[in-house]
Amino acid sequence: MSDLKALYQEIILDHNRNPRNFKKMKDASCSVDGYNPLCGDHYTIYLKLDKGVITEISFQGSGCAISKASASVMSTVLKGKTRAEAEVLFEKFHHLVRGENKNENSAEEFGKLAAFAGVSEFPARVKCAILPWHTMKNALEEKKDIVSTE
Repeated sequence: MSDLKALYQEIILDHNRNPRNFKKMKDASCSVDGYNPLCGDHYTIYLKLDKGVITEISFQGSGCAISKASASVMSTVLKGKTRAEAEVLFEKFHHLVRGENKNENSAEEFGKLAAFAGVSEFPARVKCAILPWHTMKNALEEKKDIVSTE
């Protein structure tokens, strides 16, 4: 295994074992539930917005290592970002995990999110990785519908 793949694997394992921002946010501006019926992943994403900026983000729920790590990394990356920046990162991450990222500099461009590039090799796991992101996007758009990957 290459050093880069080992690093990526360690990032995913670390965020699964020790998820960041894993808590219910009582004073959230918005929250949305997301569910992956194929895998059983179920998360609630909480956002606190102030003038279009994500000042706090957290999540609760359960799921596989990929989905929990994705939610954890997402929560660390999006804090302090504007709605527009979060939407751009959503699109970039979506392309990354689907194997549509043609940028060879993904490690520099994506930081810890680059750890999820290998998910594209396992199509069934793509839905696990993107569930928290789709749920966050609905929260940003203040949609209250439950997000489902089916």
